[in-house]
Amino acid sequence: MPSLLLPGLLTAATVVLWATSALPEYLTALLFFTVATVAGISTPEIVFSGFLSAAFWLVLSGFVIGAAIRKVGLADRVAAMLAPHLARSWPRMVVGVVGLTAGLAFVMPSNMGRITLLIPIVMALADRAGLGPGSRGRMGLALAVGCGTFQISAAILPANVPNLVMAGAAESSYGIRFTYLSYLLLHGPVTGLGKALVLIGCTCVLFRDRPVQAAAGPAPGPLSAAETRLSVLLLATLALWMTDSLHGIQPAWVGLASACVCLLPRVGFLTSDEFTAGVNIRTCIYVAGILGLATLVARSGLGDALGRAVIPLLPLDPERPRTAFAALVGLAGMLDLIVTGNGVPALFTPLARALAEATAIPLKSVLMIQVLGYASPFLPYQASPLVVAMEMAKVPAREGVRLCLALAAVTFVVLVPLDALWFQALGWLPLR
Repeated sequence: MPSLLLPGLLTAATVVLWATSALPEYLTALLFFTVATVAGISTPEIVFSGFLSAAFWLVLSGFVIGAAIRKVGLADRVAAMLAPHLARSWPRMVVGVVGLTAGLAFVMPSNMGRITLLIPIVMALADRAGLGPGSRGRMGLALAVGCGTFQISAAILPANVPNLVMAGAAESSYGIRFTYLSYLLLHGPVTGLGKALVLIGCTCVLFRDRPVQAAAGPAPGPLSAAETRLSVLLLATLALWMTDSLHGIQPAWVGLASACVCLLPRVGFLTSDEFTAGVNIRTCIYVAGILGLATLVARSGLGDALGRAVIPLLPLDPERPRTAFAALVGLAGMLDLIVTGNGVPALFTPLARALAEATAIPLKSVLMIQVLGYASPFLPYQASPLVVAMEMAKVPAREGVRLCLALAAVTFVVLVPLDALWFQALGWLPLR
């Protein structure tokens, strides 16, 4: 359709530039904003919708909270407690960091919030283990936090933004509700535990390093006044994040309020100069660009048109449910490349009924299959929490690409077939 030509060309060019890192990510985002508005491809409300998104403000507040954690010394204190136990070997460090990342996903619903808390601690842990800036181990630990925060949490319904988008769209479109325990039973063993094991293995191999075992040392002294105040603030923030379903305040606004407290004169912890140094505006612009592109694709009809054009090309044979299962995962993965993880449910969910009819797979199962696709990004830009983790830890884009491709390869070759078997064992997929 002629009306979709310009949005399609702009989307393709933006995705290619992000995927190849031919230009800095923030510059590609700025070029996207410029071309989309100057050429009249879409309205400013859609193009700049990323700046209105809760995810953008959670990223910005996350940088502020992370800078405060580093400044007052809380990151070093926690790292000092963990280092003697985890720095005994490289595999032990990786297992500990991935386990910490996965465990926190059960109590904190915000991806960005978990990144905010973990990256400063893990980087301090790397310092204590002799993994300095630029070392393979330091980059691997940061990427383990970023990938684990996004991919493993896909197995826990309230712990991942795409999960919430999918659940909301399924309820509004089809009246289908997913419960916490049934969702966890379906995705926990393979998408959760299986992905964690794959992440540990890939990180250990691709970023092998030799940590220095930290001595136990003297017991840490009492908390300073600043550490005490920040600890109280973090506990209050964590409590509000964990109970967002009760009070109805989005995690982004809780994080923004905490960031404001961190910046208040006398009460807070950061000066204006420290705010400027601690907040990575480049990443904020990049995340806004990702979200704006996803909105443009959804609102322009490009994503829906692409999905419906691809359906006839997929091997959706009702007599071969496992093949159809793999094709649906592939469709979600392809959409993920175009609209990123947050945008996949908005495009895939409206197609679910047609996909269910073409495959004879129950509608509820089709909705669940998309999780496997958006939980396995091929490139970092598809998962904004990973982008933020890489920027906070100063990890080169090429290293993130290597780990994402390795994880995706193992996922689609090993984990997706296991998922198909698990879906069948639980009665979510026909046995034919």
